[in-house]
Amino acid sequence: QVQLVESGGGLVQAGGSLRLSCAASGNIFSVNIMGWYRQVPGKQRELVATITKSGVTNYAESVKGRSTITRDSAKNMVYLQMNSLKPEDTAVYNCNALVLDGNKRLGAYWGQGTQVTVSS
Repeated sequence: QVQLVESGGGLVQAGGSLRLSCAASGNIFSVNIMGWYRQVPGKQRELVATITKSGVTNYAESVKGRSTITRDSAKNMVYLQMNSLKPEDTAVYNCNALVLDGNKRLGAYWGQGTQVTVSS
């Protein structure tokens, strides 16, 4: 089994910063692409940023220039540094990872989510 655990969410004022972390653990052979998504109640989950194993990144237009996704492949961790936060960034942020497990089965896994609230 593979687990993803996020941390680092919280309440911050507009213009502030937060750093989210996500750790993948369990029966892991290798972790391919990792990413962050967010969801607001009543809306569809949307991509925030992804990063491949080789470090190629992709960002949603709404966060481009304000957020940086990085990973520590040795630790199976992914981070999201968010700066200049806006009230519209308020959401539950979920970590996602495409994992090849120890049984060589490929699967997409999600964390439980961490709440980010930006006050105006």
